[in-house]
Amino acid sequence: MPESFGETETDERLTDRQQRDQGSPSSHNIASLISQFADDHSTLVRNISTGLAVAGVIVIARSIKLVTTFQAASEIPARFIERNVSLRGKVHSITERGLEVEHVPIYLPVVSPFLSKYKGGCTSPMLVHLAGVELTPEGRVWLQKNLAPAQTVWLKLISREDDILHCLVSQSKVISLSLQQGSMWSYCLNEEVLRLGLARTAPVVGVLPDSSLYWRLLKRLHKAEVKAERKGRGLWKQDSLWERASKVVMDNALFRLIRRILKKTFD
Repeated sequence: MPESFGETETDERLTDRQQRDQGSPSSHNIASLISQFADDHSTLVRNISTGLAVAGVIVIARSIKLVTTFQAASEIPARFIERNVSLRGKVHSITERGLEVEHVPIYLPVVSPFLSKYKGGCTSPMLVHLAGVELTPEGRVWLQKNLAPAQTVWLKLISREDDILHCLVSQSKVISLSLQQGSMWSYCLNEEVLRLGLARTAPVVGVLPDSSLYWRLLKRLHKAEVKAERKGRGLWKQDSLWERASKVVMDNALFRLIRRILKKTFD
């Protein structure tokens, strides 16, 4: 008697299942071998994984110059300037030209030794100007007193002009709240010298006057300058009423004549 269509389909399914069941031991054996190899050589597998991870970090760090030490303004990528990236640095000295700051890149324990170009050597400081600020001689003296050599500062890149970086320079200080506790306080030196009346606001070099960045910086710096002017600090300091009156008297021609006569008389 011929087999029905349903019985034929059932037999085909059974055959396929048997073939899969016959093939699965082979797959299980391969998986078992791989698992056994990983267990027997766990240290090797971990080392390979670590090596691949380190290699990936090195490639990424090199591509974005994460651990690169910049020794001149020209070495800094243009995209760092455009994005106003902040760099860490150590103060080298304060001169009439500006701040000399040695760049200190981010240190990654495993990666940095492979990518460092200046192993054990001295690095050159970069010349930094306080963006939007015209320092007075008193302001330069104040910076020399408050920025000790090797002190860490942060440079927020604003623009670049030849070998000069125009930045917002910040530093951190610890304010003692008690004998056991202290609070870290960070402030912008550009604003601080203006707030103390030790500088005047100036055009932000290298930034388009119609850009939003220009007006944000100008507003921020002008606000600090207005505080100094209102409080009569630094170059905005006004003589007292007695000092102004004394100056008027001393400059008076009659008073000078009387002084000369008295001087001759007693001489």
